[in-house]
Amino acid sequence: MWYSAVGFFVTLTLCLLTAPATHAQQPVKIARIGILGTGPYPSEAQQQQSPFLQKLRELGWQEGHNIAVERRFAEGKLDRLPDLAADLVRLKPDVIVTGSTPGVLAAQQATTTIPIVITGVAQLVEQGIVASLAHPGGNITGVENDAVGLSGKRFEILKEAIPQAARIAVLFNPTNPWSHVEIPEVETHARALGWQLQRVEVRQPDAFEAAFTAIVASRPDALYVATDVMFAPYIQQIMDLAATHHLPTMSGDRRYAEAGGLIVYGYSRRENLTRAAVYVDKVLKGARPGDLPIERPTKFELIINLKTAQALGLTLSPAFLFRADEVIR
Repeated sequence: MWYSAVGFFVTLTLCLLTAPATHAQQPVKIARIGILGTGPYPSEAQQQQSPFLQKLRELGWQEGHNIAVERRFAEGKLDRLPDLAADLVRLKPDVIVTGSTPGVLAAQQATTTIPIVITGVAQLVEQGIVASLAHPGGNITGVENDAVGLSGKRFEILKEAIPQAARIAVLFNPTNPWSHVEIPEVETHARALGWQLQRVEVRQPDAFEAAFTAIVASRPDALYVATDVMFAPYIQQIMDLAATHHLPTMSGDRRYAEAGGLIVYGYSRRENLTRAAVYVDKVLKGARPGDLPIERPTKFELIINLKTAQALGLTLSPAFLFRADEVIR
């Protein structure tokens, strides 16, 4: 009897040890995010410091753990975007993230089913990209770049910084659909201030030096750099040319100020990227993009490069500097 009991417990123990682990930890599901960019490939450090990935980490999404990120960048060659978008779609990502009109149009052409989250595109309804901001429908949602009317505010700021300004050069790309909105605005505000406006077109990245030759010949008091994704990989070159020719600049992207531009006024790209990460989180958790209302920017920033002002011999008042969200010294 005693031996039977011992045999029973030994047998039971062996069965428990050899039975399959029905409660073993399940593998983590990896969500795939596709990023479609127009500019140059960011460095590893830039990728990790991106407000987009930082916010995703706060929300519990860690690259290499539960998300994989596939990146495709056009490096300023916008004609590559359709192929890059198609390449991402072939990978069957759970969501595609992009931040420009050419980018979202390429992604929209490549897929009508994979969710697309935008980080800043202007006039989405007017361009026919979504049905409405409140009910976008389809597979697109995110943050709109509400840039309409900003050129007027930029000109007011430029007038305050350089009261004697009378002639302004405008560098823009006429092949960008957004230029058909921004440039008429710029012309209207220039007339209201009594400024003469010199329009200088750049259609190709190799045309910047020739454009600056034309700009300098007209002896403007300042340079307004229009919003354009084609310019993004060449921001440093543009600002270096402006510095060489002692031109104060106004633009809408903080990267211009970081590259030596005098003044930047525009929506906060950091805030937009952070908000886009929230949208991605919702989509990965099952939300339908067409049901998520599109947001408009809520944070705008004025950035002044004081080092550039000093190099140009400009004296900016303490009150003007006080208004800035950031002063680069």
